[in-house]
Amino acid sequence: MKPLSFTTIFTLVILLFVAQVPTKVVPVAEHYEGGKEAMYKFINQSIIYPPMAKRNRIQGECIIAFVLNEDGTTSGHKIVKNIGGGCGEEAQRVVKLLKFRQPGYKMQTNVPVIFKL
Repeated sequence: MKPLSFTTIFTLVILLFVAQVPTKVVPVAEHYEGGKEAMYKFINQSIIYPPMAKRNRIQGECIIAFVLNEDGTTSGHKIVKNIGGGCGEEAQRVVKLLKFRQPGYKMQTNVPVIFKL
């Protein structure tokens, strides 16, 4: 068997990160430093897959709703869609860690978080 080249390994790592970015439009991502890709890179690096979800092979998408305030802070976090096994709570924890730029206006928004084994 031929060993994998650096380019092949790099491509596989990139595909892992791209696969975790939803194809949906996420309007709040424009207020995140670096845009949608940077926001989901942070989310994917910060997620700790819940043990119960891993044990039961739970995969899917959780949706977290929150309010982005004028000064860039967030409030009113709520789990809109929960796939179970602790995934909704973990998604909410990670979304609370996101730091946004000041949009200058208040907006209600949702962020989908993908859990994939």
